[in-house]
Amino acid sequence: MPRRHYRVSTYRAQNSIGYLMKRAHSLMLDVLEPVLEKHGFTFVQYVILSWLRDGIALNPKDICFQFRHNSGALTRVIDQLAERGLLERIRRDRDRRKVDLQLTAGGRETIQSLIPLVVEKLNLALADFSSAEVQDFLRLLIKLNTTLQSTVAPGMVAAGE
Repeated sequence: MPRRHYRVSTYRAQNSIGYLMKRAHSLMLDVLEPVLEKHGFTFVQYVILSWLRDGIALNPKDICFQFRHNSGALTRVIDQLAERGLLERIRRDRDRRKVDLQLTAGGRETIQSLIPLVVEKLNLALADFSSAEVQDFLRLLIKLNTTLQSTVAPGMVAAGE
């Protein structure tokens, strides 16, 4: 039987890992969005470019699934990035519905110019942490994600994970 770190009698939402992670995510958006906007990008646009650069997700379906983003809204964002010459759609096989996304040279250059801005804000967010604490924090987040992923039904895990 798994350890019981939470108890029904003492549970408070503000102390749950889900709430705290979501709150940290929201606060990071508050920090990152103004910086990205100054350079003409939204956070979602940055995520798509960085995920393509790092091979995290290579097609709209995987991006939608991992980001939990509406496919129609994501299509509009991809269209915007394609119109700006930052990515291109690559048709797979003969099935027109299957599309991969690929950064253009301009897209690679753009994401490389945005990363220092994001790195600066991440370092500010972690300024009160020691190097050992950051490494432990990352290790624990990876462990948590691995545990959560193993509890999700097989059909619910995005391809490529």
